[in-house]
Amino acid sequence: MADPLRLRPEDRPDFEAVLHLALATTDIQAVLSADPTGQATARLRLRALGDADEIAAAARAEYGTYLTLRTSAEPDPPPRPATGSVLPALAVLTPLIAATSAAVLLVLGYLLRLTDAKGSLPGSLVTAGWVLTLIAGTSALIAFAAMLRTAIRGGDGAAHSARLQQSRQNWQRALLDRGLLPHLRRCLREGPALRPTPPLGVRTAHSYDSLTAATSKEPPSHVGQSEQGPADQPQ
Repeated sequence: MADPLRLRPEDRPDFEAVLHLALATTDIQAVLSADPTGQATARLRLRALGDADEIAAAARAEYGTYLTLRTSAEPDPPPRPATGSVLPALAVLTPLIAATSAAVLLVLGYLLRLTDAKGSLPGSLVTAGWVLTLIAGTSALIAFAAMLRTAIRGGDGAAHSARLQQSRQNWQRALLDRGLLPHLRRCLREGPALRPTPPLGVRTAHSYDSLTAATSKEPPSHVGQSEQGPADQPQ
């Protein structure tokens, strides 16, 4: 079964960004700067990318926390357009319509009472007005509660986003300190193929100096041999 905390493809850009920082570290850069061609840096970078899963395992705990927060921060599926458009409109219009209708009915009902109108119409208008007033007040309270809930959820979302960003930074720091830097230093120390080689001109000059030094230490071929003059030659 695949490791659930294995480095995910969407996190590869973060890994490469941290790798760039690691390659620019002072001690590593001091070693790699000996190769002006940049081939040592390229080989070291390719090896680190190939060992990405092994390197990322050093920051397993921080990566798991980051994945958990990121999963919980994924947005919910959007509501259907009909529900999303009708409910807010009703929450705003219901208190206004109910309050306006209540005011009209109450004014008419009390005016009819003042004019001593006969029948049950004035009383019915006044009763309906007060019922609409109650509806307007209730709907206004519901709308206010919905707005307050939305504001609270928005604040929670901002706090969660801040925690997610901090968790991502903690993972990147652990990846740099416990994963990439030890890996790169170990590769430079143990891998001869990753060590920068001096340029050709430097190598040639060094070889020539070594050869000259070795030659100067050899004694001349005629040292120790007695020179024979004409008088010493056999007759």
